[in-house]
Amino acid sequence: MTQFRQRKGTKSAVYRLKTPFLDITAFDEMIRSLVLKNPLGCTSYHTAKKHRPPVETVREMYTAKFVYLDAGGKRTGRTSEVYDSVEGYQTGIAAVISNMANIASHRGKVRHLPTADHFSALLKCHDPEGELYFLSLARGRITLASYASDTIRKRVEDWIESVPAQA
Repeated sequence: MTQFRQRKGTKSAVYRLKTPFLDITAFDEMIRSLVLKNPLGCTSYHTAKKHRPPVETVREMYTAKFVYLDAGGKRTGRTSEVYDSVEGYQTGIAAVISNMANIASHRGKVRHLPTADHFSALLKCHDPEGELYFLSLARGRITLASYASDTIRKRVEDWIESVPAQA
């Protein structure tokens, strides 16, 4: 039977947000702030033939949830759409809402459920001490992964506490 083994020297930590991100705008602002303002003090670095920024977005995923309701308010269908950018998420919602053929197929009016949507982004960060680690942000949690130094965890904790709406 296969067993997972923790790799020596690397750790992960999960922080559950007391107040989840309210919407895509708040979530996107947080990601942009981390990448552009670099509050964690990350540094740029070089790999084989490439200059890397201090904080780099590795992956983004945005899921929009929809429900179809008939004239009596009974659910006739539901769906979710996954996008790899904020722009795709926003235009995708408009496309689903205006897709008359899909609305006719479900025999009901489509309604977007923004409170049920999921957002996530994975960032790669380069610590001033030379260590690479990952920061995964989701609507209700932040995960710090692949770090060895506890000073990195402390720096991320301090940053989370400095963000008033999320701490």
